[in-house]
Amino acid sequence: MTNRRRFLTQSVAASTGVFYIAKTSWAQKSPGDTLNVGVIGFGGRGGSHISGYNKLKKEGVRVAALCDVDQNILNKGVANFDKNGQKVGSYTDLRRMLDDKSIDAVSIATPNHWHALASIWAMQAGKDVYVEKPVSHCVWEGRQMVNAARKYNKIVQTGTQSRSSVEGIGGAVKWVQEGNLGKILLSRGLCYKRRDSIGKTDSVAKVPESVNYDLWCGPAPLEPPHRNGKKGPIHYDWHWFWAYGCGDLGNQGIHQMDIARWFLGEMELSPRLWSVGGRLGYVDDAETPNTQIVYHAYEKAPLIFEVRGLPENKESKNMDKFKGAGVGVIVECEGGYVVVPNYSSAAAYDKEGKLIQEWKGSEDHF
Repeated sequence: MTNRRRFLTQSVAASTGVFYIAKTSWAQKSPGDTLNVGVIGFGGRGGSHISGYNKLKKEGVRVAALCDVDQNILNKGVANFDKNGQKVGSYTDLRRMLDDKSIDAVSIATPNHWHALASIWAMQAGKDVYVEKPVSHCVWEGRQMVNAARKYNKIVQTGTQSRSSVEGIGGAVKWVQEGNLGKILLSRGLCYKRRDSIGKTDSVAKVPESVNYDLWCGPAPLEPPHRNGKKGPIHYDWHWFWAYGCGDLGNQGIHQMDIARWFLGEMELSPRLWSVGGRLGYVDDAETPNTQIVYHAYEKAPLIFEVRGLPENKESKNMDKFKGAGVGVIVECEGGYVVVPNYSSAAAYDKEGKLIQEWKGSEDHF
C-alpha cells in the first residue's frame, strides 16, 4: 500500500490517462452480425451502460450477460431483461463471464480499484473493453492497461463522455484553438459539488448478506468496511477511501479535467504538477480530500483544477460559482474567456463579459 500523499499524486495523474484503439472484433463485425456485450457492475453507472447499449439494438448490439457481486442487484437486473423477453447470462464472478467465448466486449462500471485488472483480464480473454472513468486507480495501472491493449490488439474506450459533444464542446475547442480569443492564458476546471459528511463509526459495518465481499475487494486489501453512511458500507461512499477510490478528482472532477485538457490539446501528464488538499469542515470516516487544488504546468498554458465539497457558508446549501460555473470549465484567453457549464454546451465572452458565441449539442458516447 502506498501512503496518502503519494496516492494523492497518483490519483491526480490517473486523470490524464490515454487510450489505445485498435481494429479488432468491433470493427471486424460484418453488417447484420450481433455484438454481444457483458456489463460488469451495474448498481450505479452500469445502469446507464445497459440503457446505452439497449438503444443500439438496431445496430446489432445486444447485452448478453450481467455481472455484479451484489446478488440482489444482479437478480433485479436479470429480472428487468426477463420482463422484456430477453435472456441474459448472470454472474457474480467476472472471471466466469470472461470465460464465455460468445461475449465480444465487456463494459466495466465497478469501483475504481477493479478497473485495471478487470480490463486486462478481459483483453487477455479476447474481449474489447469500455471502462468507466477514471481509467484506473493510479498511473501505473493505467500504463499497464495501455500496454495490454497494444499487446492483445484490443479496443479500450473510457467514460469521459464529453468528448462525444462534437458540436457543443468540440466546436468551442476548435474555435479557441483557431485563435479567435487570442492565446490561452489558463485552463481552469471546477468541481464545486456538495459532499456531506458520511459520519463516523467506531465499529465495523455489517456487509449485506447479498454481497460477495471478497470479490468486491478483489485486488484491494480484504479489510472490513469502517463506514456506514446514508448509502451503506458498500455502495458509492467507497469513492472517499484510498483503497478503492480517488476522491472527487477521480469521480466527478475527471470529466472537467478532461475538458480542460482538451482545450489545451494535451493528451499526456503535465511535465510538472503539484497538489494540496484536505478533508475540511467536518470529521468523518472518509479519507480523500473534499477540498483540493491541482496545478498542471503544461507548456501551452497552466491548468488549475479545484475541488470544493463544502457549501458557500454554514447556513447555505448553495455551492460557489466562478463566472457562472460550479461544475465546469473556464478557459481564460487574451481576448476573453469560454465557459463550459455542462457536458454538451459552451459559451464565449469578451473581456467585458459580453456574450460572443454559443455552442450546443452532444451525442451518445456508447
